[in-house]
Formats: sequence, structure tokens, C-alpha cells
Amino acid sequence: MVFYHKYTQEITTGGKKVEASELIKRVRKIEIKTRGLTQHIFAGQYHSAFKGKGMTFSEVREYQYGDDIRNVDWNVTARFNHPYSKVYEEERELTVMLMVDVSGSRDFGSRHQMKKNMITEIAAVLAFSAIQNNDKVGVILFSDRVEKFIPAKKGRSHILWIIRELINYNPENRGTNLTEPLRYLTNAIKRRSIAFLISDFMGGDFEESIRIARKKHDIVSIWVYDKRETELPPVGLIKLKDAETREEKWVDSSSRYLREAYRNSWKRKQEELNELFKKAGVDYVSVATDQDYVRPLISLFKHRN
Repeated sequence: MVFYHKYTQEITTGGKKVEASELIKRVRKIEIKTRGLTQHIFAGQYHSAFKGKGMTFSEVREYQYGDDIRNVDWNVTARFNHPYSKVYEEERELTVMLMVDVSGSRDFGSRHQMKKNMITEIAAVLAFSAIQNNDKVGVILFSDRVEKFIPAKKGRSHILWIIRELINYNPENRGTNLTEPLRYLTNAIKRRSIAFLISDFMGGDFEESIRIARKKHDIVSIWVYDKRETELPPVGLIKLKDAETREEKWVDSSSRYLREAYRNSWKRKQEELNELFKKAGVDYVSVATDQDYVRPLISLFKHRN
């Protein structure tokens, strides 16, 4: 729900396209911030958290103290009468898919920034972390349907294109259906991938679709929310507007019963998502718009090691 009152004014882009010069500035600003974080913080954590397909033979070299005896190449050792070891390296290249929510509810933020802006930054950090590790990155933008698909590729120019789309994309629909991107991932992406589902999870039931997708892909969910969605402030009569359906209603926020029901509704949502991700075997993390997302993401990566 989007709130209108003296403390939280309407915060929305209204679906307007950003001017080209302004878009370039915003893309550059996000690139500078997220690439810096990637180079100093996330790249190593990302590499450890998301493994390659296996180990492949690289070369033979003289045995060194600490080498695994199982890697000794006995044929070369016998030929040169000196121990030699086989050296293996990780077959690293992965495909990373970013499933990004572009529905109407992301255009809200009551404190530091809109959910849309945080979603864009998190997606950019993950994308730059991926290409630093020589992985390919693709994108699925979704509302209550798949709005746009960007095939997985490598390179800085590809990532900057993705960021431009995240900033400036104007979805055709405003609703949310989390089943749609998961079905698309399952049916259209043939190669196993690391798939980040980045959303405020305002959609309906998607338990079956994420469970099916999880059998084929490694899925990680990132829940972005605003603190005002967790608790209603006692500021009297206010007008609420659903960001997706545009339905409006007046409520009396001074009612303790109403505020308690609002708070309990949020707690139920938390519990339901926790249970859903646990059953599906999906790692997830939640981040508020007034929170630094660095620590939660690092915690997520460490959990996977």
C-alpha cells in the first residue's frame, strides 16, 4: 500500500521516462558505487558462495609441500625420478539470471529511498560481482507477467545496459505474479543458472512454481521492503492507495485495533515467506529501504559457504 499523509508524501515516478542526460548520470552514479563495493567487498564473497561446475585439469608441476598425495602424477614422476603433481582449477563460468520485480508496488519509499532504487543497486552489485568472476548475466523483468527478457552475456557494456533498463523501464502492467518469472526461468533457461529473485513479494501464492524451478536452478530470494509497510503510524485519518490496483480508501490510523491488525498482517507475511523458502530449499535475505544492504548480502554469501 502507498501512504499519503503529512509524514509520507506520494513517492512515485509516475511511469515517466528519464531524460537521456539524466539517465546517463544515474547509470554512472550506480556504476561507481556498485563497482566499488564489488571490487572491495563482494567479488571474493560471491566467488566462494557460488561454485563453478567442477574442477578441470590445468597442468603438471613439481610436487610442493602440502600437495594432496592423490594428485601425484605417477607416470611423470617415474619418468623424471622426481615427484610431480597434477594441478586442477575450478571450471568457473556460471550463468546468473536476475529476476527483477518491476510492478507498481516498488515505487514506494517512506524514508531513505524507494524500493525501486534499492532493487536496482542490489541487482547492479550482483551483476558486477558476476562479471568480475567471468560469469554471464541475464535479466527477467516481471510484473504480473514477464515484461522483458535480456539474454545472458558478459562485459561491462552489457551490465550498463541492464542498469539502464532497470532505471528507465516502464512496465505495461502494475500487478505482481511471482509465478510467471519462475515458470519462464524453468522453461526458457535450459542451462542451470544462479537465479536471484529480487522483489517485495506482494504477489500471490508461488510455492509450487519456486519448488519446481529450484529442481533445475540455484535460486536465491532477496526481499526488499519499506519500514512503513511493517507498521502504521498513529497520525489520524489518512488515505491509502494500492500502488498496483490504484484502489483508494480512507482509514483512521489512530485506531489501536487497526494498527495492531496491520502489524499482525505483516508478521504473518514474514512467517509465510520464511516457511515457503524453507520448504523450497531456497536461501533468502530481507533488506529494508533505510538499511545498508551490504551486511545482509555478505551474511547471505557466508551462509552459503
